[in-house]
Amino acid sequence: MSEPPPARVRVTGPVRRRSHTPRRGASEEIDADTVLGELYLRSLLRTQLRLAVGVLVGLAGTLGALPLVFHLFPELAQSRVFGVPLAFLVLGFLVYPFLLIVGWAYVRRAESNERAFTALLQAGPDEADQ
Repeated sequence: MSEPPPARVRVTGPVRRRSHTPRRGASEEIDADTVLGELYLRSLLRTQLRLAVGVLVGLAGTLGALPLVFHLFPELAQSRVFGVPLAFLVLGFLVYPFLLIVGWAYVRRAESNERAFTALLQAGPDEADQ
C-alpha cells in the first residue's frame, strides 16, 4: 500500500528584532546634514551645473562664432540689409531674441530639474528605490 505522507517540519530561525528607529525621509536627511543628504544635494547641484555648462557652451559656440564668421567671410560682413551692415544687424538686434529664447529654455529646464528633485524628496524611501 502507500506510505503515509511525511510529517511536516517547521523550520525557524532565531528571533530577529527590528530596530524601532523610523526611516528618515530625504528632506530630513538634508536638514540633518547627513551623508545621504549631501548626496541628494550634490546630485541636484551636479544636474544644474551640467545644464548651465551646456547652455554656456552652446552660447559660446553660436554667439562666439559670429565674429569669427564675419572675420573669415568679409563679403558677408560688408553686405547690407536695408542700408544697415549685416554684422551690425545680427550682433545688434537678432542676438537678443535668441538670448531670450535660450534663457527661457534654460529656466524651464532648471525648474524641471528642481521639480524632479522635489518629487524625489516627497517620495517615501521605498518609492524612491523603485
